[in-house]
Amino acid sequence: MKTSSYFGIVLGAVLLLTSCQEDANVKMHTIVNKDGSCEREISYSTIMSKEERDSMMQGEGAVLAQPIPSCLNQRAFMGTHTEMEGDTVTTTFSRPFRTPEDMCKETPLLLNGTRLRSTAKVEKHFRWFYTEYTYTEVFYCVGDTFKIAPTNYADKDIVSYWFTGQPNMVEGMSGAEALQKIEGMEPFVNKWLNDNLFQTSFDFIVSHYDSIANPPVSRERFVELRDSLAHHVLKGQKDILDVNPQEVMQSFFHSDAYAIFFDDETPCGKELNKELTNSLNILWFNVPYTLTMPGKVTDTGNGTLQPDGTVFYPFTGERLIPQDYVITATSHVTHIWAYILTLLVILIAIGSFLISKRRR
Repeated sequence: MKTSSYFGIVLGAVLLLTSCQEDANVKMHTIVNKDGSCEREISYSTIMSKEERDSMMQGEGAVLAQPIPSCLNQRAFMGTHTEMEGDTVTTTFSRPFRTPEDMCKETPLLLNGTRLRSTAKVEKHFRWFYTEYTYTEVFYCVGDTFKIAPTNYADKDIVSYWFTGQPNMVEGMSGAEALQKIEGMEPFVNKWLNDNLFQTSFDFIVSHYDSIANPPVSRERFVELRDSLAHHVLKGQKDILDVNPQEVMQSFFHSDAYAIFFDDETPCGKELNKELTNSLNILWFNVPYTLTMPGKVTDTGNGTLQPDGTVFYPFTGERLIPQDYVITATSHVTHIWAYILTLLVILIAIGSFLISKRRR
């Protein structure tokens, strides 16, 4: 019988999601135009063998043979462009939108096969010498992916700092002080994740209890033993991913009846594996987000202004756990005509004053 440890489940999750991480170099870029319209671009790079590259060169449709990362919805795009440099193939999808609201209806990012939800808006304010543009996009929190909230284990600010970096709880500290502060936060994260993985597994077993042949205890008694079982599973363990679930279940109940849930060749094992993977996928979700604004950027929000004028935001799944993730930036488009017109008005006023003075 082939069994799966929790470590094996996590490894499977990594292999499933690796195309949405650094290996695929997935990036999303949003362009805001002066008229309020937008354009969305997604690019990803993969390393391909010579045979695969040659196959792609044989026809326009061959580009579709390039594996599409599981976190992307290709149907959300219209235009496709592929470039090859050495053994690296980069595919870029793009699509223009009349409004940011239309763009959000076609958000191309997927998590566990479901589209991430976001809302966006562009605000324009005429200031005579310039027009101010503010773009705001809010990606909604997906913390309900986990059965237990992290705020059950730590203060809200600590949770927010751990997952998003805000508020900055190590500002002004030395490196040693910051390290000590962060290390003090880590146990709550470990316990939060351990308890969530255990709860997901426990609830799954309860809901599929009828699938067990000759269970050692009734469903009701199994539910009553929840806390004792949790203590037994995590006893002496810092990380539940190091636990062999089949072994601990056998030692606790003195029965192999629950082995079907930890065998990746059984229907129950496959389904539980998928549920655990879905819970973990968000921890590896990583799609760097860049934004191009009209004119000169004056405020980057939580982003960082890049040398090319774009604004960079580290868009990761962890940032969506405690709260919504807000991307916002402000820019100014200078009105040259306003300066010229103002100068003309000043010159006319001065000229009129001088002429009037001479006449007197």
